[in-house]
This record gives sequence, C-alpha cells and structure tokens, in this order.
Amino acid sequence: MNPLLARNKLSIFIGLALAFSTSAAFAQTTTTSPTPPKKVERLKTIMVTGSLIPQIDVETPAPVQVITAEQIKRSGFTSVSAVIRAISANNSGTIPNAFTLGFAAGASGVALRGLNVGSTLVLIDGQRTAPYALDDDGQRSFTDLNSIPLNAVSRIEVLKASASSIYGSAAIGGVVNVIMRRTYHGAEASGEMGTSQHGGGTMTTASFMAGTGSLERNGHNEYIDVEYSKTDPVYNSQRGFPFNTANLSSLGGNNFIGGQPFYNSGSIYGSVAPATLSTAGNLLSGVQVPGSLVQPLRPCGPGSTPTTTAGVGSYCTQNFQGQYGEIAPQQQRYAIDGRVSFKINSDTTGYVNASYVQVQTLSAGTTGPAQIQNATPVNTNAVALPPTLLNVYGQPTGQLNPNDPYAAQGQYALINYAFGGLPNYGSFNYTNHNMRLVADLHGYYDSWRYNAAAVINHTYLTENSYGYLNIPTLLSDIQTGAYSFVNPASNSPAVLAALAPAISNTATTDLQEFSLTASHHLWRLPGGRSELALGGSVRHESQYEPELNPGNNALGLGNTQIIGSHDVGSLYGEFQAPLLKSLEADISGRFSDYSDFGTNFSPSAGFKWQPFKEIAFRGTFSKGFRAPSFAENGSSQTTGFIPETLPPSFVAAHNGDAYTQPYFMAVQSTANPNIKPETSTSYTLGTVVQPLPNLSAAIDYYDIKVNNIITSPNIAVPLNAYFAGQPIPPGYTMQFDNPDPNAPGAPLRPILVSGPYINANSLLTKGVDVDLRGRFHFADNLEWISEFTATDILTWKKNFGQGNLQFVGTQGPYILSSGAGTPKWRASWSNTLTDGKWSATASVYYVSHLYMSAPDATGNNSCYSVVGANSVNFPANCTVPSFTYVDLNGSYHLTHNIDLFGGIENLFDRSPGFDPIDYAGLNYNPTYQQPGIIGRYFQMGVRVRM
Repeated sequence: MNPLLARNKLSIFIGLALAFSTSAAFAQTTTTSPTPPKKVERLKTIMVTGSLIPQIDVETPAPVQVITAEQIKRSGFTSVSAVIRAISANNSGTIPNAFTLGFAAGASGVALRGLNVGSTLVLIDGQRTAPYALDDDGQRSFTDLNSIPLNAVSRIEVLKASASSIYGSAAIGGVVNVIMRRTYHGAEASGEMGTSQHGGGTMTTASFMAGTGSLERNGHNEYIDVEYSKTDPVYNSQRGFPFNTANLSSLGGNNFIGGQPFYNSGSIYGSVAPATLSTAGNLLSGVQVPGSLVQPLRPCGPGSTPTTTAGVGSYCTQNFQGQYGEIAPQQQRYAIDGRVSFKINSDTTGYVNASYVQVQTLSAGTTGPAQIQNATPVNTNAVALPPTLLNVYGQPTGQLNPNDPYAAQGQYALINYAFGGLPNYGSFNYTNHNMRLVADLHGYYDSWRYNAAAVINHTYLTENSYGYLNIPTLLSDIQTGAYSFVNPASNSPAVLAALAPAISNTATTDLQEFSLTASHHLWRLPGGRSELALGGSVRHESQYEPELNPGNNALGLGNTQIIGSHDVGSLYGEFQAPLLKSLEADISGRFSDYSDFGTNFSPSAGFKWQPFKEIAFRGTFSKGFRAPSFAENGSSQTTGFIPETLPPSFVAAHNGDAYTQPYFMAVQSTANPNIKPETSTSYTLGTVVQPLPNLSAAIDYYDIKVNNIITSPNIAVPLNAYFAGQPIPPGYTMQFDNPDPNAPGAPLRPILVSGPYINANSLLTKGVDVDLRGRFHFADNLEWISEFTATDILTWKKNFGQGNLQFVGTQGPYILSSGAGTPKWRASWSNTLTDGKWSATASVYYVSHLYMSAPDATGNNSCYSVVGANSVNFPANCTVPSFTYVDLNGSYHLTHNIDLFGGIENLFDRSPGFDPIDYAGLNYNPTYQQPGIIGRYFQMGVRVRM
C-alpha cells in the first residue's frame, strides 16, 4: 500500500476518535470512579475484562476467571508465566520455557482453547503489549509472559470468550488481562530459594517494593517495584532412565544413541569407511566401497562404548543426551516497574507507568556436539574425506590427507563425526529487553465518563547461537586438512571459531497506540438505565527479525526472516440494556482498518438472566478475527524441523533398514501476500449458581469455529501423494535424500517439504468449563477455601479440505509450537486452611492421557510412535498416561513485619509419562508434565514489611 495513503488513513482515524470523544482498548483497572461533583449520584463501579462499560456486578454475560494476588501467593508460583500456563483452558499450542528447540526459544506463551498463542490476546491494564521479537514456529506473534512483572500484580482476569468486538485482532480464543496495582504505600522486601531433590533447577528470587502518598488525601501516589530471579539449568544426566538416553531398546523401542554410522551419527572419536565418489570432485557424494566395514577413526575413549555390528563394522557409541543434554535452560530475569498516580481534581485521575524487564535465557543445547552429517540446508550425509589435500586456493598439494586412513590406497573416507571441541549444537544466549511506557487519564466530563490512554512499547532481543558448522568453512577444512579429525586437541582456537562462528542477531518489535473511550447513561428501562460506550484508537506495529541463518551457511539450522509494519485504526462501541430487573442484554462491535490487508467488522451480543437470586444464566455470540502476522503476509520465510515416521510400504521397500528409521525432516513455509485474516464464530452458554453466599458454581459451554485458518502447508498432502506414487500437488515442492546404499533403487526419503502459508478450511472446537468455589468459616478464626477449575474439550477438529481430523486426546496438532497435543481434560483443585496467622494450601493438578497420533502430520489418527519393519506400536497402547501431581504451600505470620513462606512442589515426586515422540523433551512432554521431570522441589522464603 502507498505509504502516503496509510498516513492519511491514520490521520482520519485520529480525527474520528477525537470527534466522537471515544477510545480503543480501555485501560481495565480496579479503580473506582473518580469522586463525582456534588448533587450527582454515581455508583461505585469497576472495569471488567470484556466490556467498555463500568460494571457494578462482576458477573457479565461472558465467563471471566479471576486470579487474585492472594491466590497467586497461596499457589507458590513465582512468575506470571507459571500462573497463566496453569489455567485449565490453556491447551495445545501453549509454549513452555523448557522448549529451547523452538523458533521462539526463551519465551513463554498462553493458548486459550488450544487455538495457539496467536489467538489469545494478552493485555496489561487493558492495554496491548508489543509481542516477543521471535514468532512461534516463525509464524505467530504473541506476548512473552516472562516479560510481565509479578510482584505488582493486583489480579489476573481471564476472559474465556472471543472478544474481537472489544479488543480487535488475536482475541479469538479469549483474553488474559494482567491488572497491576493502582497504588501502593509502604515498603516490602522478599527473598526465596528453591531446589529439586534430584538436582538442578536451583532458584533464587528477590523483590523490593516501596510506595508513598495517598491518592485520596494527597492527590498522588508513587511506587516502584524491583524484581530479580534466577533459575539454574537441569540436565538429562541428573535424571534417570528413560529421560537420560535415546536408547530405548530395553523397552522394545529404537536405539538412537549417538555414534551409529547407519543413522548418520558419529561420536567425538569418529568412524570411517573406504569410499568412492559418485560424482567426481563432489565430496558430498561419497559411496561406501561394497563389502567394506566401518572402523573407528581414532580409538574409543572416555564417555564412549566400543561397539561392533555384523555387516557394519566397529565404532564408538555415545549417549549424547546423557552427557550433554539439557532439560531446562538457565534463566535470569530483572524487572523494574514504577507508577505515578495523580488526582487532578474530583473528576480527573490519571497515572504514568514505566517498566523495563530483561530476561536472559542460556541454553547448553539438547543433543550434544554438532554432527558432520546433516540433511539441510546442504545434504552432508554422504560427506567423504579426500585422499590428498588442496591448498587454500583450491590447488592440489600432492600431500596425503592425514585424516584419511585409506589415503595411501587412493581411497576416500566416508566419515561419521561429532565435533566435541565446539560449543554444543543449538546452544544459545538470548536476552530479551522489554521497555514499556503507559499514560492514562480518566474521569468525567459533564455526564460522560472517559478514558484516554497512550502506550509506547519497544522490545529488542539479542540472539547469540552457537555450535552450528559453517558449511563453506567445513568443506574448505576438509579439502585443506585445516581441521584435524584424528587429533582434535591440536585444532587452534582460530580454526574452531571459524568452523562454528557465533551467529548474532538483534530482533525488534514496536507498538505505539492511542485510545480514547467514553460512556454515558441513556434512557431508563424497566431494569435500570441503559448505557452506551464509544471508542476509537490508532495503532502502529512493526517487527524486524533479520535472517536467522544468513545465506543458509549454518548446517542444520532452520531459517526465518520477518520484516513488516502496519497502521491500524479502529472504531467500536458497546450498548448495555437492563431490559428487566432480571434480564440484561449487551451488544458491541468493532470496525478495524489495517494498512496491509484491509478492513474487518466484529460484532458481539450477550445476555444475562437471573430469575432468582441464587441462579443466573448467561450467554454470548460473537464474530472474531486474527489479522495475518508479518510472517504470514510480509517479507518472510521459515524453515523448521519435525520428526518424520515413514509409512509401512516405504519401510518394506527398503527391507526395514536404517534408512527407514524416524528422522528429522525440514518444513519450509513462505509468506503469502494474498493470505486472508482468520475469522471466527463463537458461542458461550452457561449458568452461575450460588446457593449460599460463600459457595458458588459456574458451568459454561463454548463453541468456536474458525475459518480461513492461516497455517503452514499441510505436509500430509504432498507426503501422502509421494508415498502413494502420485504427482506432487501444485503449490508444494519437495527435496529428497541421497539413495539408500542398501537399496539404491528404492524410493528416496523426503528431507524437505515447502509451500506457502495457506488459509485452511476450518477448525471447530467445543468444550465445557467448570468453576467451583467455596469459603467456609469455623471456630477460632479457622477458614477453609476450596477452588476447583476444569476444562473438558469435547471436540477439536481441523479441516484441511480433505475432511475433519479429530485432535482431542491426541498428540496433534503435532506441527505446532512444541507438539504437545490436545489433552481432553485439564483440571486443578486447591484447598487452603488458614486462621489469619498461618495458612496451608494443597493444590492438585491433572492432565488427561494422550494417544500418540499426529493427524496433521499423517492425515489420519493412526499411531505415530512405531518401531521395526512391521511398524509395531511403541508402547503397545500408543498412549502417554495421564499426569497428576500435588503442590503443598504454606505461610506463617512470624511477627507484625515478617512472614515466612515455603512449599514443596510435586509433593509425591511423580515422574512424567513416557512420551517417545515428543520433540520438545527427551521421552516426556514438557508442556504439561514439566513438574514431573523436575521432581520434588523445595522452596523457602521470607517477606519483610518496613
């Protein structure tokens, strides 16, 4: 679009917003309305997420779960990420901190309704935030939960309904609104430490908060919150079988331990076999001499096991995961958050909030040293060492290659090798910086209640990735002998640095927004006064993510590049009508104009009927949308990797040899300028029952249908066509591996599938939320607080144009985020006993089992975890068992100023369920079962008020 036209549109929307005295993205706070002028009666109201109109009753037509600061303290959670990701409605597509292999490593995201992180909108005080600088799967933008300070949180509201009519794009699955403290007076310091019984993961946190002034008495309040936390890494070597090895043969599974040449894997001691070149002069076309055997390049040493396989030869095997692998990275976080609130007069109140959060994530990698063999972006699986060397100018020197034991016979050496002297493959140091400034002014003008807000948010992420071989340097070192394979200790630091240079980038995101909202009472209806709210906003967003793998020179590293910006103008409104004392209706709508893809209008309607004091019924209908991200319609491309299990017919054609074992295949997605926004139609219907003042229950049904889903190319389509011997469908391209040495005439295995982002047909999900709460008082000030929440997903179907695929209870969507799957049930139940001086809370968390099928990868619901030539299910029931664990937390009011607190996470030391196909963790699912791999975890802290 013409930039001048975009600026003109932006100006038009600013003018409309001012003309209507309205605003967009209202700053949701718990503040009471400013003191009204005399002779005008104004009721005390609060803002509730999902509405532009101040409410007297917190129960609205849409279901909203409220998590208070008190509940957070009782839970023992030490980060906003941990609190939000424990919500039962958070499902497939959510991102855990432990997933360091993903494109968005170093971040944590929430995915309400399992609609991925791009369909859940995260707000702070009702205002948008700049997304993380790296997109999930290189595609979906989202808010990093690690970048939100915890200590200043007043409460978290989770709107479990589509809210595009109020907030615009990305609210299809719902909204998480983190509401910070309005004011604070006094001073408080706290510190906490924790560690796992099994080693690793030691945590240290410290915080200090101080505030002064009174908004009511002095007309101002200022506070500052400073936070620090550090969590040490956890390594696979600190955990037992099967979470410390890729050798599952004792269980009837595959043995993928390192160093096995038939799996294109070498140890740090290397293995070689005599070879020739199928293409003269091409060192990547080595072919083993028929009848020859593999032998160690140098003697097997510490950390390896000499191994001999009939018909293959001798080599050194290594448990790379057990020696080098990491379960959870080291993470260090600094945060400073300050707010100045002021009261100009009885009608006008405002605040300015500034925050800076820095999160550093250090990962040692999960797979050990870099392998000389890899399939992408250049296929080095058949790399061979030459018998004679060249000089740096490519001219023959006549010198025999000391790395090639067959050089004297004039033969090449087919090599398997791991570069033990380099940083671990895939290790990184990411530091995310998030700077945010918000100014808010709200009050009354005549009889209109208004709110004006401005947000400036900038993030930048410094990326340093290590352990990736530079392809041109690797080939040069092989030809010149600059790198010594037979004596790695002799390689100079300069040689090593050139062979695997650090890959450094800085990615950024920016958001600037101005909004203005006003609400006003209208005519009186039988149930009370109706109310109208009008709003408008203008917003600019941009993202710059430079090429992750410049020139595709890093061996085995995926690639992504995202550059884009747009302007967004919105007008919206809400009308609330109390038709009867017992019946309330609400309608809202939002019109948005994007400078890159066009316009959208999202309407919504809701009702609340309370025929009796003890029971109420509620429901909503809404249209929603998600605008294409800059990765999807900008200047971008993304290449990632997923495990691929070959079909039985392919395995049989190769007689079940090593060529047919599961492997990692590259999937490339490219931007599509014609991509359309995702659109949704949503319904909720529920009831709230409160038979007693201290006992309540809510049950809500939801139904969400998403059309025009923006998705990576459906790789099952070209793969199924290829394996069936049919032509590759239009729009897809495929690249293939070298021929199988044991079956050179058999079909080739795919190593890359490429296609543009597409608007898939539809997605349908339905489910039920249950929320039970009770608060009971006994003698001696004893109080029992019980809170139960659960989500049951009834259906989660996706249609790629070839029929619906059911994902509930499976490990799909597999090609999404961490491939965690869609458990049917998630639930939590906490029970607290307290007498005011002490409290004890037991919390039970549950996630249901998963059948290990991957419908989006295979096009069916067959078991995806299979072994052997006959594709036998592994394990036999092809199921990841359910996982239940218990946290115990408590506090004691030692003195007037000092509180002691602590807890034991995973009290009964439950281990995670066995999951051999999860690629985010080694034989377990870190998205839902990370507490199991961490094990019993002890925490203790102190809080001092001054």
